[in-house]
Formats: sequence, structure tokens, C-alpha cells
Amino acid sequence: MVMLSCVLIFANGAFAQEDSPRLGASAGVLSFIIILGLVCYVYMALAVQTIARKTDTPNDWLAWIPLANLFLLLRISRKPLWWFVRLLIPFVNIVILILMWIGVAEARGKPNWWGLLMLVPVVSLIVPGYLAWSD
Repeated sequence: MVMLSCVLIFANGAFAQEDSPRLGASAGVLSFIIILGLVCYVYMALAVQTIARKTDTPNDWLAWIPLANLFLLLRISRKPLWWFVRLLIPFVNIVILILMWIGVAEARGKPNWWGLLMLVPVVSLIVPGYLAWSD
């Protein structure tokens, strides 16, 4: 009986819900990261859909489906669809993504070095928007 009461006291202390400032801060940071991720996803989907419309690529709505948008980008860049398999190989996928974005830039009539800018972390957020909404 004493053993059971000790276990219950320990469990009560271990599972007690305290108002901790760290818990609130963690929830705030997690919420911010989720919202930021959603904003980036919507921005990228809108940019890819706009690029598909401007290049007269059919099924531009595929930009909103997570893996299907890669097939759409391959079609826009005029690369074979089996290159999707190459996107599954670590480190090779980086090269394939750069070649794919170079093809997208050429399809939009821009210099192919715009695809190379996808290697630069902050600039890679600007490049899809530029390719989508520039003249």
C-alpha cells in the first residue's frame, strides 16, 4: 500500500500541469513557425501556378498539391517526368532542382542564371516571385 501511494505521489508530480513561461513561449514559437510555413507554401504555390499559366502549361492547379507541383515544374521546364526519381536521391536532388529552375527561367524568357540563384538562401524566396510576376 505504501508503494502504491509513493507511485501515485510521484506520478502526480510528474504529470502536474503547471503554468510555465517556457510552455507559453514554446507554443508561441511553434505557432509562428507553422504560420510562416503556411505563408511560404501559399506564396510558392501561387508563384508556380502563375508561371504555369504564363507558359501555357496545362493543369496549373497541380501547384497546390505537394508532390504534384514537382511534376508541374518538370513540365514547365521541359524536362522528362522520370526526373522525379532523381529528385528522390540525396544530393542529386539539389542538382536536379537547379536544372529544373534554370529550365523554368528559360521558359519564362529570363536568363538561365536566375535558376542558379535558387542556391542562395534568402534570394531563393524572391526568384519564384520574380519569374512569376515580372514582365
